[in-house]
Amino acid sequence: MASVTSATSPGAGLTAGLRGFREVQRLAYACAEAVAAQLKPGVTERAAARMQREWLRERGVRDWFHLPFAWFGDRTAFVNFRVPLQFFPTNRELEPGMAFILDMAPVHQGFTADIGYSGCLGLNPVHDRLLADLEAHRELILREVRERRPLREIYQDVDRLMVRQGYANRHRAYPFGVIAHKIDRVKERRWSPTLFGFGTQSLKGLASDALHGHRDGWSPLWSPYTFSDHPPQPGLWAVEPHLGFRGTGAKFEEILVVTDSKDPQESAFWLDDDLPHVRRWQEEKAA
Repeated sequence: MASVTSATSPGAGLTAGLRGFREVQRLAYACAEAVAAQLKPGVTERAAARMQREWLRERGVRDWFHLPFAWFGDRTAFVNFRVPLQFFPTNRELEPGMAFILDMAPVHQGFTADIGYSGCLGLNPVHDRLLADLEAHRELILREVRERRPLREIYQDVDRLMVRQGYANRHRAYPFGVIAHKIDRVKERRWSPTLFGFGTQSLKGLASDALHGHRDGWSPLWSPYTFSDHPPQPGLWAVEPHLGFRGTGAKFEEILVVTDSKDPQESAFWLDDDLPHVRRWQEEKAA
């Protein structure tokens, strides 16, 4: 995978490897914005997921960490989600004022991204508040990763912040309750099959990380459980704090780079600050 030393920090400039990850992350967010702009009342989750797949395939994507998801209305907060099959897109139709989340994880030229884009069809003050309050989570996660706090403790601090804000933790509904997982390079193949919506090449890489990590005392899954009770492991992490409030959910998902640098500022950084949710926060402050 891309080297994760101090030379990859924003101040020193990105390596070619990290530029590849940044480019595919930007491609995924461009897809999310393009699809969001086309959403209208009556569009189903399945149609929105298909729009993401088609947009990315037209731009050369042939493999996936996971295929695109779309969640509308109370499904953005994973209301009554009990089994993994409930995450897959349904025939739920989008309605005026309804929140939505687009989530996709393309692999392009061997580089992986996993992003989450929260939007709303029209006005929804609750959704606006959720999006605004996510900024504090992005700041908290970066600060505590730089402090080399155990991942499990950071997870618990995110939980406590959500409680203070008056929200429910909805990433706990994901398999293993993860708030993040490691991503890596993927070998390009002519044929890239999927299994239960996940790319088999990416799953093999995650399984390999899990095997090596178990031996060395760390996990590629950032969860509330004891197997995440270790300091941040150098590498690239797709991080997705997910807030819920009375049937409305919102999240972001983006790549956090963790390095082996002793300099706190270079030991961890968000791969890109030119993303829709970050621009939104900056525009709100400027206004």
